[in-house]
Amino acid sequence: MHTGIFGGSFDPIHHGHLILARAALEELGLDRILFIPANVSPHKSETKPATAQDRLAMLRLAIKDESGFEASDLELHRPPPSFTVETLGELRSRHPDDQFTLLIGADNVAKFETWREPEEIRRLATIAVLDRAGHDTARDWPVVRRLIGLSSTDIRARVAAGRSIRYLTPDSVCDYIATHGLYRPA
Repeated sequence: MHTGIFGGSFDPIHHGHLILARAALEELGLDRILFIPANVSPHKSETKPATAQDRLAMLRLAIKDESGFEASDLELHRPPPSFTVETLGELRSRHPDDQFTLLIGADNVAKFETWREPEEIRRLATIAVLDRAGHDTARDWPVVRRLIGLSSTDIRARVAAGRSIRYLTPDSVCDYIATHGLYRPA
């Protein structure tokens, strides 16, 4: 099986994530996309306004009817921070015959060499870049281009300001955010 690994904060997941994941599935000939929310990202210094369990619940709601999409709580069972090399190593030991493609955002390409054990990451998985406006993708890695101007940061700010996020994230995620009072000012 050829699995695309799509990790991130997903705080919250939005249509931009889903559109890129579907494009990656089709353009890279993947059998599935495995979404893996980070427990705590080593590259994000901000405090998470939504818990890991809330982010996983929103992710599951967003992809529940999508063929080829799966959610994993793999990183939520390890102490933070979440390191990609550890996740890939665990996936490789669980699925030794699978082929993995790590999907990274174009905003992470320039920082990739600062990640923990980048050579080991390249040994464990091929890498493909998910294009993002304003970021350089100049590497020898395949690039999935489906630019859509959405960000989780903007969605959180809209909720905090009392503005609508309809059409930015699946309705089930909008409902979850409202029901659980996520991203509202304290």
